[in-house]
Amino acid sequence: MNVLLGIGGSDDSLRALERTVERAQAAGDELTIAVLDNPESDREVDDIRSRIDEVLTAAEFTAEVRRVTGDPGSRLVDLAEREGFDQLVLGGGQRSPMGKIQLGHISEFVLLNSPVTVTLVR
Repeated sequence: MNVLLGIGGSDDSLRALERTVERAQAAGDELTIAVLDNPESDREVDDIRSRIDEVLTAAEFTAEVRRVTGDPGSRLVDLAEREGFDQLVLGGGQRSPMGKIQLGHISEFVLLNSPVTVTLVR
């Protein structure tokens, strides 16, 4: 399977990185990691890239890493469609005090517009 993982620097996206690398390694999937502009994250792109390198090195796994600029949701959806990815993975989804899932703007856009299967990692 050809998997696209979007990372914007949130804690959720870093958890998604670790779980997706583990899953891709076990399943023999091809993985592409897209580092996104996320105005809701305080992490710098270089810090995110360093964390990606750490996780990939620790897992002894190789993945293509790309920097994606512009509107993160629409760029991910476009990339997934244009390059024929089978699955798009994002970190996201917090529970409200009432137990309902609350999505960030990137996750919501991707879920509503993606032509491929979307997996949210919480």
